[in-house]
Amino acid sequence: MQITTKAIILSSLKYGDTSLIVKAFTASDGLKSYLLKGVLASKKGRLKTAYFQPLMQLDIVANHRNKGTLESIKEAKVNFHYQTLHSQIAKNAMTLFLSEMLGNSIHEEESNEDLFLYLETMLQWLDTNDKIANFHLYFLLHLTKYLGIFPDTTNSHESYFDLLEGEFINTPSLNPILQNDNLLNFKTLLGINFDALHTISLNKLGRQELLRSLILYFELHLQGFRKPKSLDVLNEVFS
Repeated sequence: MQITTKAIILSSLKYGDTSLIVKAFTASDGLKSYLLKGVLASKKGRLKTAYFQPLMQLDIVANHRNKGTLESIKEAKVNFHYQTLHSQIAKNAMTLFLSEMLGNSIHEEESNEDLFLYLETMLQWLDTNDKIANFHLYFLLHLTKYLGIFPDTTNSHESYFDLLEGEFINTPSLNPILQNDNLLNFKTLLGINFDALHTISLNKLGRQELLRSLILYFELHLQGFRKPKSLDVLNEVFS
């Protein structure tokens, strides 16, 4: 079946000398993997290698056989032209990290319009704004809404947050917990409006501790989730 859809690139892996295997989150069918034969060797083809950088937003025409095998892309064009996402060092590091987190978190081969709109909107904001030091924290926490694992905020006045149970508690449990400054930063992130994100004051250690906690939350709640390899680079850039 030939499909015309928007797609956000999650990863590209070289296959052989001239081809790529591309994983993308599509608006029409959720997660899809494509084999792009000869794309690295062709300079005049419809598919440009630059289109398949992490988190690129494309319009594609693809053949979806939906048989669990690699699909193919016939045509592609850029849907949103990034100005800074791949050229600024800090944003590029964040882009690599977020693409890896998304690739490890999204597994459904079905349409999720709300999730696609969230990703589309947030990535465009990242490209067009400069105060981004806390962006990835907010992005990941609120991504959990669309993954079905958003924290239970019913008792958010309590003194601890149980990462395994996903809820606030009044006494420490044997599970991994958030407490003290890390808990306060977590609560602030939960309650703040996105437009006020830049007002959160986090030092290097506070930001890194909260990020480690969020990644652990993903590990505890998403089957098969792997800790991103690009985390060290991100921490170095935002130190």
